[in-house]
Amino acid sequence: MSEDIKFSTAGFRAVTAEGLTAVNVQRLIYGICAHIFEHPYYGFEGEGYRRYCAEKGFKHKKPLVLVGHDTRFMSEQFAKIAANALSANGITVKFAQYPLPTPVAEWAVMDQGAVGAVVITGSEAPYYINGVKWIPFYGGIANNEVIADIEKRIPAASSNLLKMSSIEYDYLNSAVGIFNFREEYLNYLQKTLDVKAIKKAKLKIGIDPFYGTATYYFRDFLEKNGVEINAIHENVDPLFGGKTPNAGPVSLEELSKLIVSKRLSLGIACNPDCDKFGIIDSSGKWISPNEIAPLLLEHLMKNKKSSGRVCRSVITTHLIDAVAKAHNLLVRETPVGFKYIGELMVTGQYILGAEESGGISVKGHIPDKDGLFICLLMVELLAVEGKSLIQIFKEFYKKYNVYYDQKVSVPKTELEINNILENLNIRAPLSINKMSVWRIDQTEGFKFILKDGSWLAIRASNTERLIRLYAESKDEKLPAQLITEGKKIIESFSK
Repeated sequence: MSEDIKFSTAGFRAVTAEGLTAVNVQRLIYGICAHIFEHPYYGFEGEGYRRYCAEKGFKHKKPLVLVGHDTRFMSEQFAKIAANALSANGITVKFAQYPLPTPVAEWAVMDQGAVGAVVITGSEAPYYINGVKWIPFYGGIANNEVIADIEKRIPAASSNLLKMSSIEYDYLNSAVGIFNFREEYLNYLQKTLDVKAIKKAKLKIGIDPFYGTATYYFRDFLEKNGVEINAIHENVDPLFGGKTPNAGPVSLEELSKLIVSKRLSLGIACNPDCDKFGIIDSSGKWISPNEIAPLLLEHLMKNKKSSGRVCRSVITTHLIDAVAKAHNLLVRETPVGFKYIGELMVTGQYILGAEESGGISVKGHIPDKDGLFICLLMVELLAVEGKSLIQIFKEFYKKYNVYYDQKVSVPKTELEINNILENLNIRAPLSINKMSVWRIDQTEGFKFILKDGSWLAIRASNTERLIRLYAESKDEKLPAQLITEGKKIIESFSK
């Protein structure tokens, strides 16, 4: 097993030209090639893939892999290295003509029956970090079994398997085909969303692709369907304007100002690879994913007549549960990490899967988060309802209670984090903020649920040396109080 190339939940990531180099990309791809040819379930001759192809009517004589990239520095060059290495191993490769959002790659894998896709992207990491994502045939996040199998097959940097010709920059093997995935996905959107309602609504929308791959999708779809567009950050900037490239309130301050100054109906945005979204209402207010997810569930039930179940991560708003209960839907709670939600969405039994950090998946689409699709679903919602987002929420909260939430992250050393978790396990508090703890959920860390339904969650970050605290309540003042109590608990337990 290669110790220097390890996957996280978002694929392999490293500092460009330090851990993410031409040689390391090639090595990783050779591990993926071995996985494709040899894994008994997820590989080209594997039971799972073969059964999937038979059910969907796909017949490939050779493995097909799709390759794309985001707009980061060196992403296109690394993608060409990946394509060349795949081709050198006898795999049919389709290379994206335009910068490719991760969810579009996932949709294309399912649409074409590919054994998988490689996307070069750092998602919403800082500009100096980039990465490689492997998308298996089911069009979602690579699960733990796939990751472990690829990692153990990655050759050493000194391996004589590696071919120097496939690490040349800006060169594509003549066997690699160029494919326009964008038009196919846009055509799919035309068939999936209520474009008649969108055209009729004559909306004015502000868009912020944040210098990323959404640039090649938002404008084309919306203008085709009669939406007036005001856009910022459609150009390519590998430095992302000097900001963190996510779809949070700080990064979208310019979009908020645009919405207010131009008196637009809505603002939509995606992070650079489009797996997460940002929504701004007509007042310039950023709307959190904990509000968007339950509202979209209501839209899917009321306006699109969906059916099935609902899943959410343990730290995602219970307002989803309230909406689900009103429609007699079962709710499944998962650990933190969208891969757990994705495993449920693959079954086709779940209407919506959501996490509080901005990932939402919808039934009948892909079993992973798609910021592009969610943004356009919000446009569809405004068009179908014929109302502003502010008015829609006003009516929504007449039917359901408002849930207030807050979260913070506290830096801690590894020793302190271990002490906190060990102490919580041995002597977890039975009273918080002078309120009795009704139940403790240990699906992920410790979630203290109070009798009135309010809750405080304490967990260690999976990627950084941080303790994360989350709180939610129908009482507007209580989340801040619970967070304060949570900080006291971790300080007392960290020594």
